[in-house]
Amino acid sequence: MSMQRFAALDLLATLVLVVQADDRVLFANAAFEDVLGLSRRSLQDTDAADLFVDAPAMRQALAGARRHDFSALRFDDQLKRVGAEPYAVHVVVAATDTPDEVLLELLPLETQSRQDREERQMEQAQANKELIRNLAHEIKNPLGGIRGAAQLLQLELDSRDLTEYTQVIVREADRLQTLVDRLLAPHRRPQVVGNVNIHEVCERVRTLILAEFPKGLQVRRDYDTSLPEFRGDVEQLIQAVLNIAHNAALALKERIAEGDAQIILATRIARQITFVKKRFRLALELHVIDNGPGIPEDIRERLFHPLVSGRDGGSGLGLNLAQSFVQQHQGMIECESQPGRTDFKILIPLP
Repeated sequence: MSMQRFAALDLLATLVLVVQADDRVLFANAAFEDVLGLSRRSLQDTDAADLFVDAPAMRQALAGARRHDFSALRFDDQLKRVGAEPYAVHVVVAATDTPDEVLLELLPLETQSRQDREERQMEQAQANKELIRNLAHEIKNPLGGIRGAAQLLQLELDSRDLTEYTQVIVREADRLQTLVDRLLAPHRRPQVVGNVNIHEVCERVRTLILAEFPKGLQVRRDYDTSLPEFRGDVEQLIQAVLNIAHNAALALKERIAEGDAQIILATRIARQITFVKKRFRLALELHVIDNGPGIPEDIRERLFHPLVSGRDGGSGLGLNLAQSFVQQHQGMIECESQPGRTDFKILIPLP
């Protein structure tokens, strides 16, 4: 039987097996070969179920697919590997248009977890956006009234001690107004789209950070100069990267005092990247890496929520705004942190 009809499966980053009527492997794509370290020729005609740790469950799934008991069955299993630990995968089993032929799509559990995390992050970001917009408007209207009333009251008071209290009300109202404006900032300003050179963005951020922290902090460049320009809002991206880098610099306070604080701005091209179940051939990868103490464990899952901060006096808005701006470019931000190394990775699809 010609294998030409399966040629497109070699372009996929996910692992794919096509299994024939007797549970024998008919085709394995290139990604499957890479993970098992075996050629498709050596895999052909082997028992597909025996490739998995839970072989009985796989046999039942294959039989159910042939009987059309389901349109697609999903479960977790492990692929056996010679001389290596089993490889954890999320299995999707579905019948093809050819009688008795079954297709197995295998996603590394890490990839599946990442996709689930992306979906949760997008849903949470949307919920946060609506909450912030509604809350900000609810605060803003009475805030103007409070400030105005305090100013009028101040004009009527003769006592200096009492006018100090009205001045406190006015100052605090102004402070809250500033906070509300910052909460609403991503939703007010429309995108100004133009050509973006990500290294010009990084250089602007580097200059601003070094101007604020001139001693004890090194901002290193590690650029892939082959990265193409793309369409985006330069100011939004500068603000997003600056918010992350500024947070990193503030977290490096002790190391700056010791003179060995370091932030790395690194750019790379990522290939075959999936953002919330949508696949892109190329993507920009921008890393902001610091050698600080790491992010506290108790806030890592809530890191991009508004008003969540791991620093005394922090507003908790910087990362939330950065996430909003990156998501407006169809991208996302990921974070890995441990003591001595925190890596914020911005991913943006490229044309």
